[in-house]
Amino acid sequence: MPIVEDSIDSKALSHLMREGRASWADLGTALGLSAPAAAERVRKLEERGVIRGYAALPDPDAAGFPVLAFVYVTLASQSARAPFLKAVRAHPLIQECHHVAGDDDFLLKVRCRGMRDLDPLLSDDLKGRLGVARTRTTIVLGTVKETVALPVDPGGADAGTARATGASAPAARRRSRTSPPAPRARRPSPPRG
Repeated sequence: MPIVEDSIDSKALSHLMREGRASWADLGTALGLSAPAAAERVRKLEERGVIRGYAALPDPDAAGFPVLAFVYVTLASQSARAPFLKAVRAHPLIQECHHVAGDDDFLLKVRCRGMRDLDPLLSDDLKGRLGVARTRTTIVLGTVKETVALPVDPGGADAGTARATGASAPAARRRSRTSPPAPRARRPSPPRG
């Protein structure tokens, strides 16, 4: 059973991801509902766990945390898992921790002020105390896209196609149903001589 039950829920969620501080009146207008009805919709999304909370989104550079690193972690043994996860949850520089498939056990997203913050995190905290066998660190040179928004567009799957092509969702649907496949490019013939 979907947690986002209908297009009004999708519109509400989409609007709040763009405009988290919108008033109930503004949200109601965007949804075609009264302010109290919009507030009730949001309350139900919160109750179902679709909306987990609200937060300001600071600019990391402006806040003094310009270094972004992704750290792949391999634990020395499974007995190290519980203390590792407890320490990760408490560490202020670790923004995210994901259990991953592949050669490593976890992927951490770390934001710090500089290498002087990153080095002790890797050497002392992770490798020194938490039963980590190895880490592989990737330093981010620049970020092209970073978002917390999810594609819950009420247009459904076609909305993603529409955004990518610049067409409206209905136009993308019509094109996908009625358009023949694009012709394949031909290689030029070699000159005859």
